[in-house]
Amino acid sequence: MALRVSLAQTVTPADRSSADEPVAPPRISAVDLFCGAGGLTHGLEKVGIEVRLGVDLDPHCEYPYTQNNKAEFLPLSVSALTGEEIRTAFDLAPYRLLAGCAPCQPFSTYSQARTPSEDSRWNLLAEFGRLVSASGANIVTMENVPQLAKEKVFAEFTQALKDDGFFVSHQVVECVRYGVPQSRRRLVLLASRLGPIDLIEPDNSEAISVREAIGHLPQICAGGNIPDDILHASAVLSPKNLERIRVSKPGGTWRDWPVDLVAKCHSKQTGKTYPGVYGRMTWDAPAPTITTQYFGFGSGRFGHPQQDRALSLREGAILQSFPPDYKFVKAGKRVEMSTLGRLIGNAVPVKLGEAIGKSVLLHVQSHAA
Repeated sequence: MALRVSLAQTVTPADRSSADEPVAPPRISAVDLFCGAGGLTHGLEKVGIEVRLGVDLDPHCEYPYTQNNKAEFLPLSVSALTGEEIRTAFDLAPYRLLAGCAPCQPFSTYSQARTPSEDSRWNLLAEFGRLVSASGANIVTMENVPQLAKEKVFAEFTQALKDDGFFVSHQVVECVRYGVPQSRRRLVLLASRLGPIDLIEPDNSEAISVREAIGHLPQICAGGNIPDDILHASAVLSPKNLERIRVSKPGGTWRDWPVDLVAKCHSKQTGKTYPGVYGRMTWDAPAPTITTQYFGFGSGRFGHPQQDRALSLREGAILQSFPPDYKFVKAGKRVEMSTLGRLIGNAVPVKLGEAIGKSVLLHVQSHAA
């Protein structure tokens, strides 16, 4: 596979002819496994980390990944990837970051009834561990759902890293504290052969609200879009759901509706424990967790705070902290709600990627001095 060759060079203290000359930052080369649409890669690149390769089995990821990032894209299952391919991508950089945000569905609360033997994706974390050892990476990061930390496979993964000479830290973080305008809790792992490494502390900025994030976007109706941005498009609502959203209150639930609009499944005793579906967001608070179904009014609290529709694809991307001009679809191509919703909902929020990147950069700088 052809990879771009970086012109950046590592500068050591002995290379500096004068204390007044600017010091080049240490060269950190990265490979992003399970890269998706590029949320983590974009965050890493924004802070100066040279991401050279993204790997994902889903071909739908290639366009958004390559159009918005400098890295190459390899459409391949991580289980088929070799350590030598990653070594080639690292291009002899002194600091080599391997990122592996494996699909979170097997570990989420929605999949807890399934056992490891029923879902082959449980094995992807072991594949990631194999590639850490085989690639020569000296820094590792992983992002996933908090529930993963309770699983045996995670304990085995972290122990394998320690046995391989890595210092390991992990914690569950509130993404809203890192500038992501949604309530999203994620497990973030950092590991390094250089020494102890930790995620940077968030600043004390106030949480970004839905109004601040998407309040400026043009108004559209359910099933509508605008010509200037094909992603600012919302799903069609049935006549019944249009009635429902019109009587929905920001921050409220379906319990606020007239009885004749309540779904039969919610009328039953078993349905009363799901108040978070068919809800409107509130303007002056962060959004709820953006899932792969965020474009559907009935899939969660994804109703627009004011307009009678669910979130548009673009609004969800912005709430995932993607830049407002991030390209997801080639011009002239059909916008597929379910496909793009999955790519956006599964992404590592860009702002969290920036925080991870800054943490790695500061760590490396402290050991390169």
